Amino acid sequence: MTEPTQHGGETPLYPIREVSRLTGVNSVTLRAWERRYGLIKPRRTPKGHRLYAREDIERVEQILQWLNRGVPVSQVRELLDRPDIAEPEAAPPAPGDWPAQRSRLVGAVEALDLARLDTLYAESLALYPVTTCVVELWAPAIRELEERWGERLGDELQRRTLESFLRTRIGMRLYHGNALVEGPTLLAMPLPDDPGTLWLLLAALVAGDRGLNVRLLDVAPPLGELPLAVERLSASGVLLAGSHAGRTDLIRRQLPRLAEQLAVPLGLCGPVARIRQADLDDSSVAVLGDDLGEAITRLQTLLPIA
Repeated sequence: MTEPTQHGGETPLYPIREVSRLTGVNSVTLRAWERRYGLIKPRRTPKGHRLYAREDIERVEQILQWLNRGVPVSQVRELLDRPDIAEPEAAPPAPGDWPAQRSRLVGAVEALDLARLDTLYAESLALYPVTTCVVELWAPAIRELEERWGERLGDELQRRTLESFLRTRIGMRLYHGNALVEGPTLLAMPLPDDPGTLWLLLAALVAGDRGLNVRLLDVAPPLGELPLAVERLSASGVLLAGSHAGRTDLIRRQLPRLAEQLAVPLGLCGPVARIRQADLDDSSVAVLGDDLGEAITRLQTLLPIA
C-alpha cells in the first residue's frame, strides 16, 4: 500500500494508483473524468503528477453512486454541484442512458460494424468502472442478442464476430494486467459444449479488474485433466461460464464429482448458473449466478488471500 503524502503539513494526499486501489476506479477512467467532464480536480506535484485529497476520494465514491443509479457520466457534475441533492440515495431514480447505449451496441454487432464496436468498447471502459460496464451495458446487450440469435442467416456470424472482437481486446487487457497483479491465479474456461465464450470473456474481464491473475482457456480441456491444470498453473480457483443450460449429466454428475476432486474452489457463472441453481444446491460447486459483478465478488471470498 502506498502511504499518503503530507503536503506542507496539510491533509494527506494520495497518488492516482492508491486512489484507484481505494475506489476500484482505474487510472484511465479517473483521468477521463477529470479531462472530459471536470468531475474531479486533483492537485499536481511540480513534475505534474496527480495527488488526491480525502475529499477527492469521497467525490469519486459519490460519482460511483450516481453511475450505479443509471445517471450518464455527462450529467453527474450537475448533480454533484446541486446543493438541494445532498446524497444520491435521497434523489429519485434516474432513467440513465444505458438503454440507449445498449441499443447502439446491439446495432453495431448486428451490422458487423467493427469500427463502431471498437469505439463503444473503448469509450465505455474509459468512462465507467469495468464492473459497471459489464453489468449495465455488455451483459444485457449480449443477453438481448442471444435471445435474438436463432436460425436466421447471419446469426452465427454475429456471434463469432463479437467473440473474436472481445477475445482480442480482453485477452490483451488480461495479458498486460496479469504482469502487474499479485493476486490469486484463476483458471477460467467455458462450460464444456457451450456454444460460445461471450459470458466467459466478460467474467474474465471483471475478474482481471478485481486483481485476479486470470488464465483464460477458450476451450475447456477434458474435465479429467483439470486437476492437472490446477497443479501445473498453480491456480487458486477454477471458473466455468456458460450461456445455456448444459447437459443434464454434466451438471448433475460430472461437475459435482469434479468439485470433489479439485483441491481449489470450482465456480459456475453466467445464465447456466441461474438456470441450474437447484441442480447444484447440494454439491460443492459454487453457483455464482449471472450477475457477473456479484459472481466474481462471491468467488473472491472462496479464494485464498494472497
